[in-house]
Order: sequence, then C-alpha cells, then structure tokens
Amino acid sequence: MSAKVESLLAQMTLEEKAAQMVQIPYAQTGREASLRWAKMGVGSFLHVWGDEAREVQQAALSSRLGIPVLFGIDAVRGHALNDHATIFPTQLACACSWDREIVKEMGRVTAREVATDGLHWTFSPLLCLSRDPRWGRVNETFGEDQYLTGELASAMIQGYQGDDLSAPESIAACAKHFIAYGEATGARDAYDSSVSYRKVKDTFLPPFQKAVDAGCATFMTAYGSIDGTPLTADGHMLRDILRDEMGFDGFVVTDWSNVTSLVERQHAAKDSQEASLLAAQAGNDMMMNSPEFYDCVIRLVREGKLDEKVLDEAVRHILTVKERMGLFEQPEKMGKPGCIGCEAHQQAALRAARRSVTLLKNEGVLPLKNVKKIAVIGRGGDDIRMQYGDWTYFTHPEPRPRDPVRPYSTIREAMEKLAGEKGAKCVYACGCGPIPCAQDDLDGAVEAARGADAIVLVVGDEISQVGEWKDRADLTLSGKQIELFRRLRALGIPLVTVLQSSKPLVLGPIPEETDALLVAFNGGAHGGQAVAEVLLGEIEPSGRLPISFPRHSGQVPVYYNQLPGWHGGKYCDLPQGPRFAFGEGLGYTEFAYSGLRFDADTLKGSVRVQNTGSRPGLETVQVYFRDCVSSVLTPVKNLIAFQQVELAPGEEKEVQFQLKRSDFSLVNRKEQRIVEPGEFVLMAGHDSRDESLLQVRFWLKED
Repeated sequence: MSAKVESLLAQMTLEEKAAQMVQIPYAQTGREASLRWAKMGVGSFLHVWGDEAREVQQAALSSRLGIPVLFGIDAVRGHALNDHATIFPTQLACACSWDREIVKEMGRVTAREVATDGLHWTFSPLLCLSRDPRWGRVNETFGEDQYLTGELASAMIQGYQGDDLSAPESIAACAKHFIAYGEATGARDAYDSSVSYRKVKDTFLPPFQKAVDAGCATFMTAYGSIDGTPLTADGHMLRDILRDEMGFDGFVVTDWSNVTSLVERQHAAKDSQEASLLAAQAGNDMMMNSPEFYDCVIRLVREGKLDEKVLDEAVRHILTVKERMGLFEQPEKMGKPGCIGCEAHQQAALRAARRSVTLLKNEGVLPLKNVKKIAVIGRGGDDIRMQYGDWTYFTHPEPRPRDPVRPYSTIREAMEKLAGEKGAKCVYACGCGPIPCAQDDLDGAVEAARGADAIVLVVGDEISQVGEWKDRADLTLSGKQIELFRRLRALGIPLVTVLQSSKPLVLGPIPEETDALLVAFNGGAHGGQAVAEVLLGEIEPSGRLPISFPRHSGQVPVYYNQLPGWHGGKYCDLPQGPRFAFGEGLGYTEFAYSGLRFDADTLKGSVRVQNTGSRPGLETVQVYFRDCVSSVLTPVKNLIAFQQVELAPGEEKEVQFQLKRSDFSLVNRKEQRIVEPGEFVLMAGHDSRDESLLQVRFWLKED
C-alpha cells in the first residue's frame, strides 16, 4: 500500500470519500455547478478540456485536501471530439490491418493529443466482441474474434499508457465494457446477455485478461446484464472474477448513468439509495453521471446500511491510480504544444487508413489503368460525416450541425487529385445515400457515369444508423443504393463498389455482380485518400476482415468460430457460411502455402509462404486450431496466432510461430480453465475458410 494514499484516506471525511466516487459530465452540469463539485472534492469530470478543464482543476486543488481531478474523455479513435485533432479510422477499420504496431501508434498519437489538452484518461479500448452485426456499436469493436481483439487491445493500451503512466504524454486506458455487452440478446444495445458464467470466462474474458496483463489502469462496467443480473450490481463479476481471479488492481468506473439505470431502466432497485447500495457493494469504484450517488451513499453509511470500509476500498483504488499517474506532483498532463492535428500525427492516421482498406473481389479491373474518365457515384463518396461515422466532433458530446475542419479528403476529392495527376478526369454525382432525401437523383448519376471508363460506386450507412440506441433489424443496404447499383451495372462499364460503413452489411446482388469490391468501413480523415490510392494502384491493398459478412439479416450470427452440432449446418434457404469470412482479403498479388509443420513437444510450428504474383505484397499468415474431442463443446476452429510477412514477386519465406500449452485451453463445467490432453488439428493459411487452410494433426499429452 502507498503511504501517500493511506495518509490521504485517513484524513478524508465521509463526504470527501463519497465525492471521490462521483464523476460529473461538465457539458450537462454546467460551469458553476461543476466548480462547486470540484471544490467538494469530486473524483472526476468527463468531456471538458482546455481552459475550462484547467479552471475546474484549480477549484479542486483549492479544496481542503487538494486532491486533483481526473479528466476523462471518449478519445476512442484519436482525440476526435476536438475538431482540430487527428481523426483515425474506427477500431473496426483499424482491426482490418491485423497490425499491432498500427494500433499501438494510434494509441500513442491519441495520448499525446489528449495530454496536450491537459486531460488524463480515455474511455478506450472497447473489447466487446461483435458476434451479431445488428448491434449499433460494431464500429467501436475490433471485430468478432477474442484472440485478435485481445492482441490489438493490448497494443492500444500500451500506446495510451506508454512505459510510464506518470509520463507527461501518457494517459490512462479504460477496458470496456465489462462484460459480454456485445452478446446481448437480439443485438439489442444494453439488453440482457443470456449466457452462462462458463461461457463468459471461455469466450469473453480472454481479451480483458490481456488488458489486465498489459497494466490497463481502469475498467468500465457494461450497461447490460448477464442472465438477468445487471453488471453494475454483479459483485461476483467485479470482485471475485475481475479482482481475485484476474488480478486487476486499478479502479472500476460505471458506464453512463448505470446507477440511475438500476432504478429507471432495469428496475433492479426501488430507488436511488438501493441502487447506490448495490453499486457500491458490487465493487464499482466511480459512478459516471449518477450524481445522486453522493447523497445516497453518505446516508447509507450514516444509517448503518453500508460499511464505510466499502468507500475506503473504492477511494483507495482511485487514489492509487491518480498516484501512479503522477497527478499529485503534476495535476495537468503536458503534451507538446502544437501537436494536436500536426502533420506527423496526420501521417499516422493515413498509415492506419491505408492498412484498413480491404479488397474482397477483383475481376481484373483493379488497379485502374489506362482510364481517361472515372465516375465517382454515391453520397458517401463526398460526405465527410459518412466517412467519419461515429464518435467525432460531429456526434459527441451531443450531435452538432457544425462545419467540418480540415485536413481531410473524401473519396471524390482524393480521386480527383490522384486521377488528375495521371491525366484522367474524375466526375461526381450523388445519386443517393443510405437515407432517401430530396436530393436523390438516380437519373443524374446514370448520366454522369455514361461514357466513363470506370465507375466507383460508394455505398454504406450514415450516422443515423450507427451507434448506441441504433441497433438494426435489417442489415440490407438501405435507401435506393441497390437500385442505383443495378442501373449503373446495366451501363456495361467496369464497376467498382466501395463499402464505407460502420459494420458488415447485406449487399444484395453486389458481391456477385460488381467487378470489384472494396471495404473501407469508416476510415477517418484520410480514409478517402487511402481508398483512392488503392483504386489507382498507388498502394497495395492488405486489409483482412476482422468480422464476417452475412448473406441475409436472418442468417446472423455468422462468426467463424461457431460450435458444432447444427443439423445440416445451414439454413435451408441460404448457402452455407457467410458471404465473406473472418480473415478474408485480397491483394494485387497472390500467395501460396506449403509445408505446414508442428512439433507437439516444443509447440513450435512453421509454414512456407510464397508470393506467386507479379507485385510485392503483405500477407497475414493466420493460424487456427480445433480441439477434436472435449468435455464441453468447443468451436470448429479458433484463431491462435497471426504474423505478417512482406514478400517480393516470387519470393518465399518460412514463417515460424511459437505457441503455449495454455493456447489450447478451455473452460470446463466447473468454470476452470484447463488443457485437456488429446487430439488437436492445427491449421494455417490465408483466412478462416477450410479451403484456405493447410492442416496437421497432433496430440497433447498430460501435463
């Protein structure tokens, strides 16, 4: 225990302890009330920065004990609520890179810019798994797989926190949402996840365990519930599992108004006092936007209904993190002046955008060559709000109809510039977007495209279809986008379709009928440039899907690591499997695999990969395994390792990988993680589909 923390705790009144456990939203509370809270010793504020944050901090430092305020912000894709900051692709888009260093760099840049605004803490990364794409928050995740999510989340945490949490440019990370939030029944946001604790430990805990192992400073509880028990009131999950089993030693913050929701939404408590009791006893240390907790918890202690030691424990956790961050010596983080949105950071966002572009089909039309006229069609091709998607200054802290701030480039702008440099003309027509409006003009779009050498059609979704409260029942491309595709297809001109969206969508006839298909998700400020560079052959597409695409909304979930046992293995009215599978992605070259080897004694393996095409390329070697016979059902395959290798035309390399015995573990019916001896299959190849993978069988002996 820290002598500094224990000394402060011993001096604190009941009121000061209660205040430390409260987080206040500045934008909703207002300046005067926020300053009063700061002088009372409140623990944290969110969504306030710059001079306003500095004023609040000075008020806190002038309180009796002078404990500094911790400022938090949703810097989930760069410091993007600041309209002059660097805006990265979404987590889902970045996950297409399958690159730990790309994601780590995103975290590091974000930390620098957040720190330069004097802030301490980001509510990121999100470690939920997107196993049902109808969920509104798919864009915020790293996709559907627990291993990939854990690896990328750990890298992002390292980027945020650096080697020393007290360093001027390091900020605290927050692993959210704990736990199984994305598994809610029917993909209904903040709804009940009807799963067992065994399932939670087997499938959803591993990424969070990696966050603990990476030293993540804070965790956030989920909105929802597990099998009817709200996470905010689940002491078994927050105390027994998170702290005792997983070894977490930071502090836990609730999500927005979670204590209030126990009364008003979930009806798990009769009033605010009972809700505050449940939340405190369960192990939540800080309550986000539930200010009534302050009066309630003081009353609970004075009435003998809550032991003050519960508050001591929570405040100890909070103060310990503040001490680790060096806030008692330097309350304000100090990034480098002028770094917000600087050129070096913009280049980092461009690198991430380039690596996120994923090519799923190419009938020889890409890269575009020897073209004199290119038609870019679709509202998403020239709408920066659609390109950005969720969690930027357009959407938070509240939706604002403000003007976009440069630098950024839409697909139209980037195509006009790059194509012009090659002597080609680029024309644009909106045609339509995801939501019908008076500006829709399919006839005008067809006329604009007539006579072009190639058409680039941009389809997708928009912010009214994305985020919290916006789960979708129907994933089909909305509006008149499919009709527009059919009319353009009828022109007989080479047609490239670009999906710019927050999630996998059902694309109707497009995958079969388009000449090429690119997935760009939400690429941030430089997403348009990255798409244009791929289309025109300036860079090689190297993205791989972190999430599977369904053929029909009624087919979900279609994640690759399903359990066996389904009679027939498919719906009788649909082909088997997803339209595009986890791990899929093409380049402008091809790769061949051979010579898969694995030694069950040393757990070392290797596979040979050759570039059989005419262009250099980056291949993501994916390694999976299957447990052939087990005491509980286990997935048909699970990702266990991945590694990227750059190959020149004709070049061949042996890719080696070292596994651990624990990589082959499962959680049994007693909720124990164990490795069962027996036969396993190891697979390696280009993506998760059986036809893409080499296989070897091996036995694991008793340990």
